[in-house]
Amino acid sequence: MAVLLSASGLRKSFGVRALFEDLSLSVADGDRTGLIGPNGGGKTTLLEILAGRAEPDTGERAVRRLAKIAYVPQDSLFAPEDTVGSVLRAAAERLVLTEEERAARVQVMLGRAGFDSASTPASALSGGWKKRLAIAAALLVSPDLLLLDEPTNHLDLDGILWLERSIQAVNACLVVTHDRYFLENVATRMIEVNPVYPQSAFQVKGNYSEFLERREEFLEAQAKQQESLANKVRREVEWLRRGPKARTGKSRARIDSAGELIDELAAMTIRSRTATAAIDFTDSGRKTKRLVEAEGIGKTLGGRRLFENLDITLSPGVRVGLVGANGSGKTTLLKVLAGELVPDEGTVRRADRLRIVSFAQDRGAHLDPEISLRQALCPEGDSVIYRDRPIHVNGWAKRFLFREEQLATPIARLSGGERARVMIARLMLAPADVLLLDEPTNDLDIPTLEVLEDSLLNFAGAMVVVSHDRYLLDRVSTVVLGLNGGEGGVFADYSQWEAWRSEAAPKKSAATEAPPPASDAPRKKLAYLEQREWDGMESRILDAEEELAERHREIQEAASDAKRLAEAYKKMQEAQRRVEDLYARWAELEAKISR
Repeated sequence: MAVLLSASGLRKSFGVRALFEDLSLSVADGDRTGLIGPNGGGKTTLLEILAGRAEPDTGERAVRRLAKIAYVPQDSLFAPEDTVGSVLRAAAERLVLTEEERAARVQVMLGRAGFDSASTPASALSGGWKKRLAIAAALLVSPDLLLLDEPTNHLDLDGILWLERSIQAVNACLVVTHDRYFLENVATRMIEVNPVYPQSAFQVKGNYSEFLERREEFLEAQAKQQESLANKVRREVEWLRRGPKARTGKSRARIDSAGELIDELAAMTIRSRTATAAIDFTDSGRKTKRLVEAEGIGKTLGGRRLFENLDITLSPGVRVGLVGANGSGKTTLLKVLAGELVPDEGTVRRADRLRIVSFAQDRGAHLDPEISLRQALCPEGDSVIYRDRPIHVNGWAKRFLFREEQLATPIARLSGGERARVMIARLMLAPADVLLLDEPTNDLDIPTLEVLEDSLLNFAGAMVVVSHDRYLLDRVSTVVLGLNGGEGGVFADYSQWEAWRSEAAPKKSAATEAPPPASDAPRKKLAYLEQREWDGMESRILDAEEELAERHREIQEAASDAKRLAEAYKKMQEAQRRVEDLYARWAELEAKISR
């Protein structure tokens, strides 16, 4: 397989701290690479370097001639005047096509991405739909390489499944994400960027579970190597301590070698040190059987029915996973349970002197970007009170993997994962009967996610957690509550909810799923056969793109067999031509209707 992008000997530092050094990687046709690593470890910086938007301190980046690279950053920002259609049309301008062909591409992408109208202002979209729009604009240009930075943040579960399907049709991609099921389903290669590894990275061909196996083998081998090296160093140190008389006749080379062994062991010891955030929510120990009891509650916002006839009882040990599409009312339901909103009907009863601790999805509204990390962690004085004992701010910061020199850093300069850890640190100070957590996993690295899950499992109170992280839902929830456009229900786990929703969803043909035209102008009728062709065009394009994705996978599987590779490449080119021909025909029919 031909290499699309390569980087060698990359080094990048902020101040005196190196994010990574001597880092090398490559992405070839057919690769679906998952990139993981600790928060603040330089993943976003690395992605910006690979996208050509930042320069490394040292090292080189090379891109295959004429290769198209599309980059979707973490934050999806649009101009105030942007609409869904204008964003997609602007992306289409990068394509060397006729105006009709570009319009056809935009129409197909509107349908594929699930947008109801091209005229919807981008500013009116939720965070998840803004993310979907940014990804759709990148997909529209059919890039040779797609670079995505935390694309699952803010996407609901439907959006994540859409993204998984969409990525299968992309030539190659590199995705920064900590969604473990996403990595399991999509990745064909894994890279962990972490200073604990030689050359700052550990790379494995395979998905996430294969990566975990190979990493465990590597760490075991490294531990044995470190133990062997430590034994050698002990012997050399004993020899050095015998003094010059005992060392008579010993070569200077052995003295130099002993020094090198000591340095090598020191470097390996530093690399092997790993740390995880010490997350441990404090439950109140309250045994009241009914902490919160909601009966027949319903809520309508903006003329839209969010939920109705819901019955929920929160008791100690109950862990509710709350799921549903963006805009289905999950955050609203949390606010109703907390008493911040009143339901339109039904009743909510709360135990006397109930202590509720809430984690808000919008961290920006709860963290002043201008204050320092020290002020955010410790608003009063130099200590916090945790479980009735004082802890100095330096020790409290260290518990959440912050270095002492970071304490003066403004909140605005912290990564998303670091800001999430600040929020968790603040919540841990308050004993709680009930935890209400709205997307607590966004931006957290995998080790921190695992610690968070352990803490939630050990929390003796009640909790409701809104999350798009399917792994966390399966591991933590004792029950799943699903919201689905006014309807909803209680399920044993996420898989049961997904199966119920699939059965409940109305069956739609490709024609009924096609998006409305971007223009409101009257449209002319096609001849009977052309109309039938038009009605089935989107479905045929989707089928052709699925075939193209399959051809890309065949190329990857045939990489070690020159004959099979040549045949697979020929089939891939034919599939590519079919896709292009279908888009061209779509444009012809679109032009006839518009005339």
